[in-house]
Amino acid sequence: MESDLNVFNLADELLLDFEPGLTEGISQRLEKYIVADDVQIVDVAPHYGLLSVQGPKAAEVIGAVGLMNNGEKSCSIVKISDATLGEIYLANQPRVSRSGFDIFVTNDSLGAVADKLIAAAKNAGGRACGWTALETARIEVGISRFGTDMDETNLPMECIESRAMSFNKGCYIGQEVLNRIHAIGRVAKELRGLRLADNLKSLPRKGDKLFQNGKEVGYLTSAVKSPALNANIALGYVRREANEIGTELVLRTTEGESPVKIVALPFVKP
Repeated sequence: MESDLNVFNLADELLLDFEPGLTEGISQRLEKYIVADDVQIVDVAPHYGLLSVQGPKAAEVIGAVGLMNNGEKSCSIVKISDATLGEIYLANQPRVSRSGFDIFVTNDSLGAVADKLIAAAKNAGGRACGWTALETARIEVGISRFGTDMDETNLPMECIESRAMSFNKGCYIGQEVLNRIHAIGRVAKELRGLRLADNLKSLPRKGDKLFQNGKEVGYLTSAVKSPALNANIALGYVRREANEIGTELVLRTTEGESPVKIVALPFVKP
């Protein structure tokens, strides 16, 4: 895996949205396979910021600031040219709920658009949220994040098969390997939802190990105290011989051992 990204299809361009810090590597990867096509790769990250409106009233909020709801299809996108705010890209992107929008705005207008969205959100009963809130909601709905829950050492089937893989599409790099693994059956380990003990003094760290009958069978990648569940939950990889829903494991951290139970994802329905 090189990245986990969203590809937005516009009339004359493709907008790629991925985790920070990957621009150089992904650009080099794409450049390597551009042979005779009339394609130019441009890094627009220094010029744009990203705002996201998530929740059941997301459409109401963006409508209140004069942005057009661009339909129901996830990853659909429209380009809006505003005389005051400049170019805005509005994408239908439900990240942690059934309704949500990503809004790419030029840096010069980022503050003004953010203020308008926050005011509209407050009128709809919402509020501004930060990174911790987004991470908590992400883990609650069981979405893995590149750089935290997966990286270049992972196979896609271990972590994103249910939401981002197709075995019917045309040729792509790595297709033979993935189809071979798919034909053989399950991979050696898979991402699982983990219900942690309630009495932990502190949340476990990424990389803390999971054991079954004294044998190491997995490790954690993300952990959070869920406000929605009033419980400690985590994402992590568990080997296939021990990763059935309902299986009880043991977590070892610097604080000692505690029980863990594998549960179905998502923890909280979007």
